[in-house]
Amino acid sequence: MEQSISAYKVQELPPPSLADRAKEARKLIIDMAATPTGCHIGGSLSVIDLLIAAYAKYGHDTHSSIILSKGHAAAGLYAALYVYGILPSNPAESYGKQGSLYTGHPNHKLPGIPFATGSLGHGVAYAAGWALAQKLRGTEGLGIAIGGDGELQEGLIWETAQIVQAQSLSNFIYIVDCNGGQNDGYVDDISPIRNLKERFEAFGFAVREIDGHQHDAIFDAITPDGEKPIAILARTIKGKGVAALEGNPDAHYAKIPANLAKRWKVSLS
Repeated sequence: MEQSISAYKVQELPPPSLADRAKEARKLIIDMAATPTGCHIGGSLSVIDLLIAAYAKYGHDTHSSIILSKGHAAAGLYAALYVYGILPSNPAESYGKQGSLYTGHPNHKLPGIPFATGSLGHGVAYAAGWALAQKLRGTEGLGIAIGGDGELQEGLIWETAQIVQAQSLSNFIYIVDCNGGQNDGYVDDISPIRNLKERFEAFGFAVREIDGHQHDAIFDAITPDGEKPIAILARTIKGKGVAALEGNPDAHYAKIPANLAKRWKVSLS
């Protein structure tokens, strides 16, 4: 049976209504960081605006799937799905607990998650496969992958890009959360990614560069052009919304006390 996050109907909302949902999602991410296991908070906070805008635009589309390839940001995905009413319970209440479905990487047993992701690069390939399936079926469905800039170091990303080009998948959209950080530090200090726009163009993508925290810009960018696959380079800030975390690569993963979580939620920008 074909699975899609889109089978769970989401009200389509105009961009101005997204800010409040993003703020609520950020509070949930902070709450998950305050659980005994903690969570990948930095990347979840950087990607949440991308998720919120993508679900607003395509969550109602039964032929499209949004796949979070940077699966370690599962807290962000769970938060987005919850604020849209796709998940039945608050993920922060059981995140990381033994026996809970709210695991540290996206769990395909939960509503709205068609594929488990975690091994970096795989979600991009899943989304490309989804796009190819929709093309073969003659639908207008999209395969939308949301990944990270550190993840671009995976060879599978570029192998997938080659297949996307070869199959002329103009219904494939790849959003890169360019927050500049990864597990061990800054991307530029570990494996710099030069000429990223030109790289994607060489694989036949139309490239759009946006502010990854501006909902209207995201909303407009995640639109196919009918001719080429789309690569969206979304400039984001790791830890966005929490001043103590913003731009800090050490914010990759955190386990915080409840009193600190309370202060961070009050101070959300």
